[in-house]
Amino acid sequence: MAGMSSLFRRKAAVPRERRLVTLVRKPGCHLCDDAQAVVEKVCGELGVPWEAKDITQDRRLHDRYWEQIPVVLVDGEQHTFWRVDEGRLRRELTE
Repeated sequence: MAGMSSLFRRKAAVPRERRLVTLVRKPGCHLCDDAQAVVEKVCGELGVPWEAKDITQDRRLHDRYWEQIPVVLVDGEQHTFWRVDEGRLRRELTE
């Protein structure tokens, strides 16, 4: 496997109990409310923990994601922004 091209390597699977979904949102944002409904549903069904972070309370998140909210991070990496696709999030968390 060491000599195999990175194109053919799969990323190492992270056990579900160690996964974390983070929703970066702001108060009063209807897209954020929609995104939270999808995150709650998928994470609830799969038993994956999730958290919400308020972009107005974290300067680093504000500077990085302000124009993209809501933003969904999976294990600290950006998964999507603006609209959350339920099937895509589910695949990310189960593959």
